[in-house]
Amino acid sequence: MASSALAKPQMCGLLARRLRIHIVRAFVVSLGVAAFYKYAVAEPRQKAYAHFYRNYDSMKDFEEMRKAGVFQRVK
Repeated sequence: MASSALAKPQMCGLLARRLRIHIVRAFVVSLGVAAFYKYAVAEPRQKAYAHFYRNYDSMKDFEEMRKAGVFQRVK
């Protein structure tokens, strides 16, 4: 009598249903990680590079390195 009270587990199609759920979750998580990387890493890095090269003077930097002795063959 106790065994008839328990419902049988559904085994047919169980793997397909679980895979569908996990694929949707993986897709949502990957979109979240991609958005986080874009806004937390990529855009600040692009802004930092743009700011650096906006104010960068290559000749001034070259002269400072030459005076510091970085280059051996340049006088």
